[in-house]
Amino acid sequence: MRIDVVTIFPDYLRALDLSLIGKAIDAGKLQLGIHDLRDWTQDRHNTVDDTPAGGGAGMVMRPDVWGKALDQVLALPLTAAPVAEPTYLADAQSVPAAPAPDPLAAPSPLAAAAETTEPGKTAPHGAQEPLHRRVLVIPTPSGQVFTQRVAEELADADQLVFACGRYEGIDARVAEHYQSAGYQVRELSIGDYVLNGGEVATLVMVEAIARLIPGVIGNPTSLVEESHAASGLLEYPVYTRPVSWRGLELDPDLLGGNHKLIARRRRDQALTRTATRRPDMIARLNPATLDRADRALLAQLGWAALDGERFERIKLRPARAEEIEALVQLGRATFPDACPAFLSDDDVQAFMDATFTPEQVTSWVSSDDAALVVAERLATGQLLGYVLVERDLPDGANELVTDPRPRCLERYSQAELGYVCKLYLLPSVRGGGIAGALMDQAKKAAANWGVKTMWLATHETNRRAQKLYKRCGFKNAGKRSFKVGSATCRDVVMVASL
Repeated sequence: MRIDVVTIFPDYLRALDLSLIGKAIDAGKLQLGIHDLRDWTQDRHNTVDDTPAGGGAGMVMRPDVWGKALDQVLALPLTAAPVAEPTYLADAQSVPAAPAPDPLAAPSPLAAAAETTEPGKTAPHGAQEPLHRRVLVIPTPSGQVFTQRVAEELADADQLVFACGRYEGIDARVAEHYQSAGYQVRELSIGDYVLNGGEVATLVMVEAIARLIPGVIGNPTSLVEESHAASGLLEYPVYTRPVSWRGLELDPDLLGGNHKLIARRRRDQALTRTATRRPDMIARLNPATLDRADRALLAQLGWAALDGERFERIKLRPARAEEIEALVQLGRATFPDACPAFLSDDDVQAFMDATFTPEQVTSWVSSDDAALVVAERLATGQLLGYVLVERDLPDGANELVTDPRPRCLERYSQAELGYVCKLYLLPSVRGGGIAGALMDQAKKAAANWGVKTMWLATHETNRRAQKLYKRCGFKNAGKRSFKVGSATCRDVVMVASL
């Protein structure tokens, strides 16, 4: 790649001699030319600016001066032998000032270069030089935001020419002209603030782009794991020796050699850091690119993949007395999906009529021996799902426990048992991690009661629910019979230690 910078302050760019950029130049992986715009001026004062057309504060950089400079810089050969160090026009007049054009002469460099927009093709009219992708980059606070994706796009160019404006900026006709001439023109901003000129922004962009050129970074995997890479996340925190420093200890898992565990831990840290610092990046994630563990963690952090298409903010909170009717309707909307196929509609309806009533739901919300936690869609207030855990008191003291206690639980101390009575979600949010996050809330509520073991039951044919509960730490403990309407169901009983 060739990178050229046109500026009235060439010394600003001498920092590009340093570090990895300088090494890439020395190795011939990158050509760099720094050009002084004033070398294309014609008057004794080297004037590059004038007052704004229409009046106003400040000065505007002249298009005629910029046109002469860019015509030549955009026509520089890209196949020349790489130089061992950057070329500064202030040191060596590598690009002479352009003479007045001869209308009878061969096509100008601008005309020829305007056609060179697609790499890998043959030049028109029988010419032998390949076409190249030349991009004119104009740093400006009014431009498109420069991101890692933009850096990746520009890293594929054959030549990048940075036009560093000053004062109020470059006459807008410059960008318009080169765009119409066939060049790709990118007006870019590095942030929502204003600098004195485009040089600092150019330094930032060149640094970000050049490191993506193959061979510039010694370890290519570092480009994969860093912030704003293809994952769309911020990078996880990094550590090194010593193991103990000022009372702060390294995570023992980092030292254990279990690379699978380390990778998972780093992934979780990256997700957590991104959700905390840059929630806008979470909102842009594609749920299809995340695994089940990712989605489960994001749900705990307050994000869920709704409709499987996008992540939205959710909130897990205790149910409120004023939303009893909404809870009744949510239960009636979700319970039928968990029922086995052999149950009749009448049996299902009879069960819901007895269970999902305002009186029953009110008892769940108001009791000190029950915890009803809901998942709420923050944008709309819609209830997406809920979990109900009840404290299993001895001798039937808890009237809320309506299901018979299975015999397989007799070996557990009844006073230390908690019962996950219900866990239901709307179909549109299933698989997004909310169920696991709700179960975590149920476990926290049970632990506050002093509960040591939680149990639940689900129909033996509901394999999906059983897989979910196993991921939540439950294991099979036995069977039970359970009445739904007039029908008898066989349930799998599962337990989890807290």
